[in-house]
Amino acid sequence: MAEKRIIESINCFIHHNEPRDEEVTLLLKKARTIAIVGLSDTPTRDSHSVALYMMEKGYKIIPVNPKCSEILGEKSYPDLLSIPDKVDIVDIFRKTEFIAEIVDEAIKIKAGAVWMQLDLYHEQAARKAREAGLTVIESKCIKIEHAVLLG
Repeated sequence: MAEKRIIESINCFIHHNEPRDEEVTLLLKKARTIAIVGLSDTPTRDSHSVALYMMEKGYKIIPVNPKCSEILGEKSYPDLLSIPDKVDIVDIFRKTEFIAEIVDEAIKIKAGAVWMQLDLYHEQAARKAREAGLTVIESKCIKIEHAVLLG
């Protein structure tokens, strides 16, 4: 009985609608522009190292942080709606309570995908994004996935 409870608790954290590795690989190969919501200007923060890595791999990074005018030499925007460029992936580094609003903005700007970093997921927002045609990845690091899938 205890074994069944453990399996059930593990299953509640498995995201059944996640794209397969092949789909994530294709997304990462096709994408050119990544808006990082919650990108920090502090070099020791995970969002900063992820942005640097993705820049080194050839992606255009668009910082989304209302407290900064520029991060990593790129103009920072207060929200997704202020970005004039097409966004392929919206990478989220914000607390769970902000995800629904960010996803709504991602849908409005017709982003190609919403990527929620490690330990971030939001079932209702993910469902809404999928229904709007966006690819959704939850609780995974884009840097790690890129390194594993594309080297």
